Amino acid sequence: MNQAKLHQINILENQGPRKPEDLDMLFEQRLATNLTIIKDLFFSLYPEASHMGSFKKLLQELPVLYKQRPEPLKLQDIARLKQGDWYQSEQIVGMQLYVDLFSKDLKGLEDKLGYFEKLGVNFIHLMPITPRPKGENDGGYAVNSYHKVDKRYGTKSALLRLTKKMRDKNMYLMLDFVANHTSNEFPWAEKAMAGNFKYQEYYHIYPDRTIPDEFEKTLPEIFPLTSPGNFTFNSKMQKWVMTVFNQYQWDLNYSNPEVFIAMLGNLLKLANLGVDVVRLDALAFMWKKLGTLSQNLPEAHSLISLFKMCLQVIAPGVVFLAEAVVAPHEIIKYFGLGTMKGNECEIAYNATLMALLWDAIATKKTALLYKNLQNLPKKPKEATWVNYLRCHDDIGLGFDDRYIHEIGWDAKKHRKFLLDYYCQNIDWSPAKGEVFMYNPKNGDGRITGSCASLLGLEKALEQKNKAQINQAIDKIIMLHGIVMSYGGIPLIYAGDEIGTLNDYTYLKDNTKKEDSRWINRPRQDWEIVERLDAKKNYHSRIFFALQQLINLRKQNPVFSDHNNLILFDGHNPHVFIYERTSDDDGGVLVISNFSESPQAVTKISLGPYGSIANPKDLISGRTAKFVDDKLELKPYQLYWLSKA
Repeated sequence: MNQAKLHQINILENQGPRKPEDLDMLFEQRLATNLTIIKDLFFSLYPEASHMGSFKKLLQELPVLYKQRPEPLKLQDIARLKQGDWYQSEQIVGMQLYVDLFSKDLKGLEDKLGYFEKLGVNFIHLMPITPRPKGENDGGYAVNSYHKVDKRYGTKSALLRLTKKMRDKNMYLMLDFVANHTSNEFPWAEKAMAGNFKYQEYYHIYPDRTIPDEFEKTLPEIFPLTSPGNFTFNSKMQKWVMTVFNQYQWDLNYSNPEVFIAMLGNLLKLANLGVDVVRLDALAFMWKKLGTLSQNLPEAHSLISLFKMCLQVIAPGVVFLAEAVVAPHEIIKYFGLGTMKGNECEIAYNATLMALLWDAIATKKTALLYKNLQNLPKKPKEATWVNYLRCHDDIGLGFDDRYIHEIGWDAKKHRKFLLDYYCQNIDWSPAKGEVFMYNPKNGDGRITGSCASLLGLEKALEQKNKAQINQAIDKIIMLHGIVMSYGGIPLIYAGDEIGTLNDYTYLKDNTKKEDSRWINRPRQDWEIVERLDAKKNYHSRIFFALQQLINLRKQNPVFSDHNNLILFDGHNPHVFIYERTSDDDGGVLVISNFSESPQAVTKISLGPYGSIANPKDLISGRTAKFVDDKLELKPYQLYWLSKA
């Protein structure tokens, strides 16, 4: 690129583009800057000797995809680039929901934007709204289209109106990109079943069991009870199809570069609807390789980076969230390693923190929480977490056995205790959850249930035990206070903000009754919401407590995520302490008591916060007083201490 053009681009970057030609010039610069990386990534997956034609096709496709991007979104891309790592801001607070369970359809959701604003939520993750098969469809994760809107939710026009209104309100939208598989009703799958060999190569399809049997030697079963094995025989083709998740979800064959190019087009069509964050679903499974688990492979990381660099050229204001609920040392890799550090996914689920918080509630001890967090690899400064207590899915117990043993516990017995505690197998436990996908072969299982029910509110209400009701509410507030203050984007599951209990109606639905995850996917109760201001009950107590925490978060820039978190040892096995540090000495110390009994921490264990006579608690607005050089904590009490 000549010097005159570079000078003109520098002016545009400083002053902002003024006409479409300016935007085109910036696109050309991004393409030139990233072309070498794109080329290297492409040929690392698809050898140059046999795939030069596919690479040329990709280069031809990038400008076409860029031209399809609406101009308002192109302008937003430039603004985001100037803003930097906008997704790390303390101003962002999220909510995850199913549109039909929350507001019936997209028009209804648009009408509810005021509710989000009242709570303080400005980042919304909509569960899949694209067309899917009737009957079983994995909650919409069996996709018939990547960019159309299922009629039950409305129209594409309704979605575009929603995203426009959200942009006007400085709200962010996250939608899923189911990158690993399509449904068996997807156009490619239908063409494959009709005998089209080109589209049969878009999937892992085999004429007999020879290769499938080789794969099965190392592939684990994701849903061993409802979908055993990893291949399904298709009678129309008389061939075997790889179906790792469910028989109606066909795994895409990314070793075929045509699949990557076609899926890149689908990704951009999704982004062009006004999506700010793309949640890459099941990305750990995207590359398949004989003799391996076909999870978390180096090729999968290269593939995601290739998607990312192409997106960076076309729509640089859009970021990736990694849906990788895997071991901590594997999660970190999805932020990018080595030369691709910061060039893979910008955001990932902090599944480690989520599972450990539930562990600490059950054990009333924080040893395993500290042990894991102290050994978690440091994430890149460009990246951030999504912190959450639960999502639409189950709660897994993917702890590292080594750390369980190091604190003196038996890993197998400990997991059994957690399942028993949360899934109604211990009389004294306040939790009311259910087991999901229990595997009798190894004793592994996962937990389902709403936040309130798992924390004891449902059982306490049944027993009309006022003390237990209050304790359950304190647990809900404390855990959300940790999620709000730990580094990253806090994400509330819809209904948890008003203490919604388990929904047992799924048992009456033949398409859902075998999937206990539907117990924690309740319908939003708008009658309760309408009475929040007028009626003082547990719903309003939880809602307004979370509203306050969100407001406090947004008022304190220290909660933006710049790897500014330090763990403190409170020398009390029931207490969890960390500081969100600030260069101007305006940090916040978060202290939480995981015990049902009062606890105390010494002044000296609180560092500089203990040397202050009476540090201020941001939550209560009062000073925190030391008695005999100790700070006392009530059961499940949460402090946000400030030196100011």
